Amino acid sequence: MKKPSNGKRPKLVFFPARMVSPSPGETPDDFQIYASYYGSRAAGFFGNLKVVRTTDGRMLFPYDGAEKIGPFSTIDEAVTAAQALGEGIVAGDLRHPEL
Repeated sequence: MKKPSNGKRPKLVFFPARMVSPSPGETPDDFQIYASYYGSRAAGFFGNLKVVRTTDGRMLFPYDGAEKIGPFSTIDEAVTAAQALGEGIVAGDLRHPEL
């Protein structure tokens, strides 16, 4: 895989160049949770989260108006909080799919 030359990460594209109708996930395996962190020891560590439903490529988190995850005193706390929030979003979408 060729790395981008501008230093930016490549975009996640599950269904390039085609429209996919909304399709609810049936199991937790139908979702991808990307949990990481940003920040510093001085400013605090914040969780960074992206949740994608892979059945239709819909990004469930972040959304406009989503609150920051943190601050936390350690990296592990920030990543754990982001992961827990992601798992909660998946569980909620399985119960009541956002289509």
